[in-house]
Amino acid sequence: MAQPGYPSKPIEIIVASSAGGILDTIARTAAHGIERLGQSAVAKNMPGGGGTIGTGALARAAGDGYTLGAVATSHAINPSMYTKLPYDTARDFTNITQLVELTNFLVVNPAVPASNLKEFIALAKAKPGSITYGSAGVGQSNHLSGELLQQKAGIKLVHVPYRGSAQALTDVIGGQVSAMFVDALSAEPYVKAGKLKLIAATGMSRSPAYPDYPTLNESGLPGFNGNTWLALVAPAGVSPDIVAKLQGAIHAEFDDPQVRKRLLGQGVIPVASTPEAFSAFLDSETKRWAEVIETAGIEAN
Repeated sequence: MAQPGYPSKPIEIIVASSAGGILDTIARTAAHGIERLGQSAVAKNMPGGGGTIGTGALARAAGDGYTLGAVATSHAINPSMYTKLPYDTARDFTNITQLVELTNFLVVNPAVPASNLKEFIALAKAKPGSITYGSAGVGQSNHLSGELLQQKAGIKLVHVPYRGSAQALTDVIGGQVSAMFVDALSAEPYVKAGKLKLIAATGMSRSPAYPDYPTLNESGLPGFNGNTWLALVAPAGVSPDIVAKLQGAIHAEFDDPQVRKRLLGQGVIPVASTPEAFSAFLDSETKRWAEVIETAGIEAN
């Protein structure tokens, strides 16, 4: 049972990333939605460990609905990447909602002689190991998207891990690295300026924000999905009544026409799913990325 009058004090959202990133931005949108319940909601950034530091702190918090956590695709990846996590993803959390889906782009430096997926794959097959791709680090979602691309296309690329996507993107623009998967919001200005070439977008269908950009799924790799996502979870033991209140407030926020317009304009697709739908989605994502990781033989450093 939810305690009477929940919430009766401020709510904290642990954000498992640095301030200013997309997870932080969306977490603050979620916080604004939660404030519809009549109490303040504040974001607390706890970056590091591929999201495991903040998520570990969340797992140790009380399951009373006053500490929540904003997590990313790494929440589904980390169980297969790390042999020792400070929590059990399936046991230690209460799933509230998938907040959004994020459109990503496969981009290359303009000097790379490929302008679409067919040409990119042909180039990689003609010169195995000659194309490098950057990522935010080993086991990060854009690293695994590159592994998925290699597995589905039957090509060999050279992975160059960075400490975050920003430096990787800078080096793709500068020509030190050939390619990378990167969020559409970061990449599109450079695509429009001619500083990057778009090979394809990563979703199963075209992004509502970028309807003119073809997907890998439609360009020769059926079933390819490199879109990422952000979600809201809580420690284990939060009552269904509280979960329903939180999800309802967030759904109202993300369904607001002005909020939807703003998010879609950034390549962010609002979802605000039910707890049941998110639980099923998380399970499928965990299995999907586990298969990619096992096939590639990836281990965390």
